Amino acid sequence: MGEARISRETGPAARVAGLAEPVLENLGYRLVRVRMFGNTLQIMAEKPDGSMAIEDCEAVSRALSPVLDVEDPIASAYSLEVSSPGIDRPLVRGQDFERWQGHEVKIELNEPLAGRKRFRGELEGFADGEVRLFVDPQDGGKEKVLIGLAFAAVGEAKLVLTDALIADARERAKARPGTADGALFDETSGLEAEIEEVAENDNG
Repeated sequence: MGEARISRETGPAARVAGLAEPVLENLGYRLVRVRMFGNTLQIMAEKPDGSMAIEDCEAVSRALSPVLDVEDPIASAYSLEVSSPGIDRPLVRGQDFERWQGHEVKIELNEPLAGRKRFRGELEGFADGEVRLFVDPQDGGKEKVLIGLAFAAVGEAKLVLTDALIADARERAKARPGTADGALFDETSGLEAEIEEVAENDNG
């Protein structure tokens, strides 16, 4: 599970990521992303196949909480939230771009390429260290253009929530009953009902 991850965490989030990644790998999970939202520390994780059941979130929370308590990477009081990546998930490894090919994605580069940092298009896949996607031509033509973006240059990539993506997530969920990754949906809105395990940490 040592495939390179897009890791753009900074400050406390980066310190947490450094602590969390080996713990997750020892448990058989992969780190997706660490972010701070106010006093909430969010850790996204998944199994190598992309699934993440409620029980998995609980196991990760139980394993990480004592490590974070001892290492104390965040000075103030916070709540630990362990969750699955969700439907319109971040794509952080080459394998992610392969797994979700055919779906729409938003990508932001660390530095502009030909004057552009943001790209949106349909994923073609991943090969030779490049994320490949079909984008609208800049000359206004009707034929999509296949471009390659260096994986090392990608700052952030995320699936776009579409009907096709929701339908695909439903089909994948049928093969993985009880998982947090697309298993539960609000039938009215079509959006995923987020599942998370929250553990309180008081470092204050």
